[in-house]
Amino acid sequence: MSDNVSQYILRRLLDDWGVRRIFGYAGDGIIGFLGALGGAPGVDCPEFVQVRHEEMAAFMACAHAKFTGEVGVCLATSGPGAIHLLNGLYDAKLDHQPVLAIVGQQARAGLGGNFQQEVDLDALFKDVAHEYVQVCMDPAQARHLVDRGMRIALEARTVTCLIVPNDVQQLDAVPEPPRTHGTVHSGPGYSRGRRVPADADLQRAAEILNAGEKVAILVGQGALHAADEVTEVAERLGAGVAKALLGKAVLPDDLPWVTGSIGLLGTKPSWDMMMGCDTLLMVGSSFPYSEFLPEEGQARGVQIDIDGKMIGIRYPMEANLIGDSADTLRALIPLLEQKTDRSWREQIEHNVGDWWNLMQARANESADPINPQLLFAELSNRLPDRAILTADSGSSANWYARDVKLRKGMMGSLSGTLATMGPGVPYAIGAKFAHPDRPVFALVGDGAMQMNGLAELITVAKYWRQWSNPQFCVLVLNNQDLNQVTWELRAMAGEARVPTTQDIPDVHYAQWAELIGLTGIRVDHPEQIGGAWDEALRADRPVLIEAITDPSVPPLPPHITIEQAKSFMYALLGGDPKTGEIIAQSAKQKLEEFLPGR
Repeated sequence: MSDNVSQYILRRLLDDWGVRRIFGYAGDGIIGFLGALGGAPGVDCPEFVQVRHEEMAAFMACAHAKFTGEVGVCLATSGPGAIHLLNGLYDAKLDHQPVLAIVGQQARAGLGGNFQQEVDLDALFKDVAHEYVQVCMDPAQARHLVDRGMRIALEARTVTCLIVPNDVQQLDAVPEPPRTHGTVHSGPGYSRGRRVPADADLQRAAEILNAGEKVAILVGQGALHAADEVTEVAERLGAGVAKALLGKAVLPDDLPWVTGSIGLLGTKPSWDMMMGCDTLLMVGSSFPYSEFLPEEGQARGVQIDIDGKMIGIRYPMEANLIGDSADTLRALIPLLEQKTDRSWREQIEHNVGDWWNLMQARANESADPINPQLLFAELSNRLPDRAILTADSGSSANWYARDVKLRKGMMGSLSGTLATMGPGVPYAIGAKFAHPDRPVFALVGDGAMQMNGLAELITVAKYWRQWSNPQFCVLVLNNQDLNQVTWELRAMAGEARVPTTQDIPDVHYAQWAELIGLTGIRVDHPEQIGGAWDEALRADRPVLIEAITDPSVPPLPPHITIEQAKSFMYALLGGDPKTGEIIAQSAKQKLEEFLPGR
């Protein structure tokens, strides 16, 4: 019996493109695919991972792409299911991740007839999947639509979309289109190849870097595969290396010249390095916040990026190198001179050492009841080798950025560009399916947990027994406050906290975990933190740690501007309901910078 279109598409994804799993949710708009997924996973079709909501399927597909480099694939029904995918797909698009979305559509004969669940899916996906969105109107198209959807996603590092009407899904497949005018005969496979700039451009970049006396390097996710090359360049140039958030795992945080994150969630050593450098090398990053980069005219610049569209838009560079970061750095290294004056590097290392001492001191400051920084610092000290960390958008991202030391071999990510709430738990699930042998940690706030994390714990409960290593831990910061936005109100708008918009319900997260068969641990005293992490790491099943944290602990930026200080004071003078606690915590945190030895 021959395959139908749905079976053919799934087999081609599995056999010819190596797609091992698809994340999705059932609906009658993809009835043909649901039948095809009834085959043997890994033999007849990819494994199907059932999520609680289609947005989570897109997040998991994005996470799969981030943690494997492969195309993540998600599946949703027509109409509402397709619409639900959008936020997760935009997350993938804006973070330049290859994702293929397969969505159903109403039968061809009903299109244009205001049929139930009929949505103009071409128009709906035209922005998020602007490189490639196509409708399979004839079985003979299926082969090249799959091949092009996968290949374009990989080449453009973006989202592509394949729309399949439900009647087409069940038609007989056409594995080989007829050899006639107007048909397309594609083949599978993709190889990125070696991409390096011209010799003259490399020489120009080397001249700039060799002339610099105080070189700063900024790396992003485009350098994740170029750690050795970045290290050698930094050693030759006597440079320090700052990391955009998506590039946190490029280099270990225990290297003395790695200054850590940059930006509002960044470190003071990164700020000091950028304000003091005379040369800037950006590798695989499009970090957008100009106020955290050198002033125009202060530094000469060199940028390396594989995407020519992203070159020269963040800082006026003298040399723009379009190419793969690892290949380009390998070609550049022989042209770089070894700097003998190490005073700049020594200053950076001194600042980095002071910073980590400051972070530990701040984490140890008392709070009511728990200082969130201590949770992250204690986890950092216990992280198993090869751990994978995900963080959600919100205050949890602050502490992930600053207080967690990633070591060599670890991975970590979050929603970098879209900065959407909600991907922390689904990212972790996607990572665990991709790497079932590795420990995975999701670091989220209570707002994101209520938004979708609680529901996706059901997905964890459904599948965890399939994982070869059950270590999967979700940390929830329970402060009953949309804390990141609260601090933005104070520091950016000069507004007092608004309880009607910022208060969120107190949910018993640990009890929920226990209710669905996971391990739940509730922590409401700082002395319990170390033991909670130890218990979580010993557990024979996934664990949720619910920590009752103090919302008044400030996520201090690396440099406080006059405008931020004014806004902060206006907020306090405006009757912020937590003025007393805020003043006390801010004073303690800031005072640590000025104590002897800092």
